[in-house]
Amino acid sequence: MSGTLNKVMLIGHLGDEVKMHYFEGGGCVGRFPLATNETYTNKQTNERVTNTEWHNIVVRNKGAEICEKYLSKGDRIYVEGRIKTRKWQDDSGNDRYSTEIQCTDFTFLTTKNESLNQASSQQPQANNQTKPKDHNIEDGDDDLPF
Repeated sequence: MSGTLNKVMLIGHLGDEVKMHYFEGGGCVGRFPLATNETYTNKQTNERVTNTEWHNIVVRNKGAEICEKYLSKGDRIYVEGRIKTRKWQDDSGNDRYSTEIQCTDFTFLTTKNESLNQASSQQPQANNQTKPKDHNIEDGDDDLPF
């Protein structure tokens, strides 16, 4: 086989909100950190150990807008894409490298009710506070590709 393959499949939780950057030509890029966990039992201490790996996810254009609209910190998502390493220079002129996952496909794994429950539990309780709006995806005004 002479071909190569650069494919990544991740299931994890958003570590922050989707950060958007818009370009003059109308395109946009969304970025968010994704946490994946590995859990194992240390054989010497019989203790459960969890290691968290952070991935920088980059999604473009319509996909970025969908992620910004529907995803929140803590939501679970399946991301498919490819690894890309970018070279850039810091303020001192030193070469720096960033490894990112260029997202080509994604699936939301957190249900709408789980997102609403999570959002309401993170908000401070107040007597005059309104409940988060229930976003009905089926009312036809969305622009989801599925």
